[in-house]
Parts: sequence; C-alpha cells; structure tokens
Amino acid sequence: MSPQLVFFLWWLLLSAMLFYPVSKLIWVLSVRRLQKKLARELNEEELLGQKRRARFLSVITSMAFAYIYMIQTFGLPNG
Repeated sequence: MSPQLVFFLWWLLLSAMLFYPVSKLIWVLSVRRLQKKLARELNEEELLGQKRRARFLSVITSMAFAYIYMIQTFGLPNG
C-alpha cells in the first residue's frame, strides 16, 4: 500500500473514532447553553435540531483534529 493511502485510512479511522464523543460534547454544551438562554426545558424538536447541528459540527471538527494529529505524529505522507 502506498503511504498516501495508509495516511488517508488512518485519518478516516481516527476521525470516525472521535466523531461520537465530540458530537455528544457539542450537543450537551449547546443544549445547556440554549436552556439557560431561554430559561426553560427544550422540546423534542429543539433537541433534534441541536443534535443535527452538533453532528454537523462534529464531522468538521473531528476530521480537522484527526488531520492535524496525523501530520504532527507521522508527518505528511511522502510518495
């Protein structure tokens, strides 16, 4: 396998492993912030909207951090 392919596969694996915890963290923080701002409990539709937003942000964040980690740890793949 080429070094670029190995780098890409490890990057995807690390991103996938980071997705769930980062998504939960973003979701909890955003729900708490919105509850405090509105001074009430959120309904199901608002919770679902916050979950969608958290998942979207989590994809971007986990991929970015995984890429930075891979570069810092292994360097750019040379091929």
